[in-house]
Amino acid sequence: MIAVTGATGQLGRLVIQYLLKGRDASQIVAIVRNPEKAKELKAQGIVVRTADYSSPEALKTALTGVDKLLLISSSEVGQRLPQHQNVIDAAQHAGVNLLAYTSLLKVNDSPLMLGAEHKETESYLQQSGIDFVLLRNGWYTENYLASIAPALENGGFIGSAKEGLISSAAREDYAEAAAKVLLSGEPQAGRVYELAGDESYTLAQLASVIREEAGKTIPYIDLPPAEFTAALQQAGLPAPLADMLADSDAGAAQGALFDDSKTLSQLLGHPTRTLRELVKAGLPPIR
Repeated sequence: MIAVTGATGQLGRLVIQYLLKGRDASQIVAIVRNPEKAKELKAQGIVVRTADYSSPEALKTALTGVDKLLLISSSEVGQRLPQHQNVIDAAQHAGVNLLAYTSLLKVNDSPLMLGAEHKETESYLQQSGIDFVLLRNGWYTENYLASIAPALENGGFIGSAKEGLISSAAREDYAEAAAKVLLSGEPQAGRVYELAGDESYTLAQLASVIREEAGKTIPYIDLPPAEFTAALQQAGLPAPLADMLADSDAGAAQGALFDDSKTLSQLLGHPTRTLRELVKAGLPPIR
């Protein structure tokens, strides 16, 4: 059996749909916090088990009989390490044979504030004795697509990445890669995948693609990180999220989101989705 934590999340749902191409639904376990959100998965014949990252005993029960586990990193920044430790401990208790973890691109050298908890989780995994594989995911293109509508409305795409190159990929590409690793007949224990999109672009180039696809002039406006944070908060984002996004852009300026190894597309067996097709799909409806 293959289990996926955070199975009702944006990444988890996609991973499960790719797993269904290589496994019967009865062999897939969706570990969810809220079973009400998993009705669609249950209707597909997938085994739904309830457990929270912060519930050690529930996690042990949820992982009973599981052979392979995908630990999708928690969304609760600042609480990730103890939550991940709970999952790893439960996996060890349940006798899970392989744990795949969604970490961060080039985490060992990453200047991003997000890097610390990922590094600590990787270290805990290494000490756990469980066979594991690391899926070091780069930036999700969707993180920028969410800014298209406000950029069009306000006449400019703001950021703080300077001329830093960003090798983002679609969430679906990362999901397909995770499923391929879990379904692979080849030994995966000990492997480390640095995953990023085939294309690399600056935010000015992203703004140019948006302009071409939307037919509106959208300049890229580079702001100091503090000003970018303030602008995001003024737009309604919670302070921790605004801080994280600004920090990530500042990291991008230092090359933290760039990778040209094409490891992701090699794992997929096909090119990653292009920036242009994702921008086109992400444009808001014409009013």
